[in-house]
Amino acid sequence: MKLKQRVVLLAILLVIFIFTKVFLIDNLDTSAANREDQRAFHRMMTGLRVELAPKLDHTLQSPWEIAAQWVVPREVYPEETPELGAIMHAMATKKIIKADVGYKGTQLKALLILDGGQKVVFKPKRYSRDYVVEGEPYAGYDRHNAEVAAFHLDRILGFRRAPLVVGRFVNLRTEIKPVATEQLLSTFLTVGNNTCFYGKCYYCRETEPACADGDTMEGSVTLWLPDVWPLQKHRHPWGRTYREGKLARWEYDESYCDAVKKTSPYDSGPRLLDIIDTSVFDYLIGNADRHHYESFQDDEGASMLILLDNAKSFGNPSLDERSILAPLYQCCIVTGRKSEVKERIPAHSGVWIQWKRCSLAQWTAVKFAGCRRRASRTQPPEYLSWPAERRAPEYESSGLQNTSFHLEQTELPKEWSAKVCLKICHGS
Repeated sequence: MKLKQRVVLLAILLVIFIFTKVFLIDNLDTSAANREDQRAFHRMMTGLRVELAPKLDHTLQSPWEIAAQWVVPREVYPEETPELGAIMHAMATKKIIKADVGYKGTQLKALLILDGGQKVVFKPKRYSRDYVVEGEPYAGYDRHNAEVAAFHLDRILGFRRAPLVVGRFVNLRTEIKPVATEQLLSTFLTVGNNTCFYGKCYYCRETEPACADGDTMEGSVTLWLPDVWPLQKHRHPWGRTYREGKLARWEYDESYCDAVKKTSPYDSGPRLLDIIDTSVFDYLIGNADRHHYESFQDDEGASMLILLDNAKSFGNPSLDERSILAPLYQCCIVTGRKSEVKERIPAHSGVWIQWKRCSLAQWTAVKFAGCRRRASRTQPPEYLSWPAERRAPEYESSGLQNTSFHLEQTELPKEWSAKVCLKICHGS
């Protein structure tokens, strides 16, 4: 064989060897990454699993006393909650000793007092599980199961800002009516063979009652926060007008965030970051109805934004309402949670944050998964960890133009339920 042919043959063999080695290493890396991802996912699921146990073996305190002691300015319940199952079991089973109309609001609810004096809010089932709410993203009645799902998403994300919620069946005839106040009792009626009530609220009508299946009604039960932590209501700066043809300022002014940052309590402290965290939470659950929000009173902006009233969620699985994310894409900052610092999202093309369900509690930003980098040649720069001196001045400007933002689902191993990739700021 001639020298030239030998050189060509060696070159071909070398190329084959290199490609084989690269693909083999990548496959090994990917397999190892997948195995670690699956182990992390199973660890997370184990930590989140709740068994509704009826007893508290290690304490003489009531479940209500334990839940009350959990509440602090920046969380409703702690990360480690071995008593959670017992508290939720009590919420779902304790005897109802009083029933009244719900607190002020637009949607039907009832205020129940359980054995031991604990207040809970009962939201009745209005739709079947597979019912799709058409129309505006805030259309329709409250969804009781949305409250339950939102609470568990709050746990998954590690926010810990939503009051405890559990599903419960109640017998309106034997459990509610005998202990109901006159005001609530006056709203009961019978439709066919079903017991119904319409309560007292802004949109409550006798012509639109919530009806049980016979006497048994399904609903959600939300734990009332302790009275020693009174709430203060705030108008959401990115609230809607709810008027046809009339836009809120944030809907046409891309520099609106600059104005918000000059007003209290958004000019200092964590409140603006909480608003942005909440916008991502609301986008995931499809809640476009957070026109107000609550914090603890006399907090001077230091309290968390409490994730109350999440029932206008999960109405239409085919609708992704981008406007819910306006605080994020207009302010373009997220939270480095461990140090409670702001991080500017760079505006250059192609930058994206990848969220995966693994070690969720360790992530910065909105506390989605703090995963290690994937074994992928397309992994974006870890700009959330950049020191300030490495961030270009243009990234510190809030007047970012032509930003785009969307979530897309990608394929996962069958053991996983979803992976969400967030592309932001000129990402396609």
